[in-house]
Amino acid sequence: MFSYIKGLLDCLGGFSLIFKPGIKRYVLAPLLINTALFGGAVWLLSEQMQVWIDQLLPEWLSWLQWLIWPLFALTVLLLVFYSFSLVANLIAAPFNSLLSASVERILTGSKPGDFSSEALWKIAARSFASELRKMLYFIKWLIPLMILTFIPVVNVAAPFAWFVFAAWSLSLEYMDYPLGNRGMLFGEIRDYSRGNRMRSLGLGTGVFLLTSIPVLNFVAMPVAVCAATRLTTRTINNAKELN
Repeated sequence: MFSYIKGLLDCLGGFSLIFKPGIKRYVLAPLLINTALFGGAVWLLSEQMQVWIDQLLPEWLSWLQWLIWPLFALTVLLLVFYSFSLVANLIAAPFNSLLSASVERILTGSKPGDFSSEALWKIAARSFASELRKMLYFIKWLIPLMILTFIPVVNVAAPFAWFVFAAWSLSLEYMDYPLGNRGMLFGEIRDYSRGNRMRSLGLGTGVFLLTSIPVLNFVAMPVAVCAATRLTTRTINNAKELN
């Protein structure tokens, strides 16, 4: 439980890092991308939520709306915002890698790899490839979760399952930038996160809550990148000290 709280604190620590000198220029692009896509998610939810509820329930069961609406609304909220997060991260991946490297330089005094202008195209290619691998992994779990959502009685557990999945996937999403900069592939990043499971879930929970708060959700992406970099540098340095 203590590790879980440390993960939440890592997320809060991301706020102070985005204002450090030399960081703001890398924050701008992810911020603009996040603002545009989350604005679209908010509009979609406001326009379609009641329509989806009406289509889900036949007229003779309309009296159940008071029970179904909160569960359905939470599930749709998780699904829509999660989908928009995937798209936003795919577009912003190269910028996030540079942001993470700059944050690590501030935290440790050195960048984790080659970030010369000649290497930028390699960073972009690796970032896009990594995002696609993560999307395939997430889709593998999305299918059973969507099935669970529409099974009567059992679907009462769907919001909790979506929440845990969202927290875990968000931790993997943002841990990829600092660990990917160190040359780790997605399988290695997943194993690393499993080795720090509760702290990773704490980070993912913090990011999820951040994306759910109006206005703050627009800075969620750069804050999450900074927070994940903070987490990985601390856990890696602690592991080195123990060895």
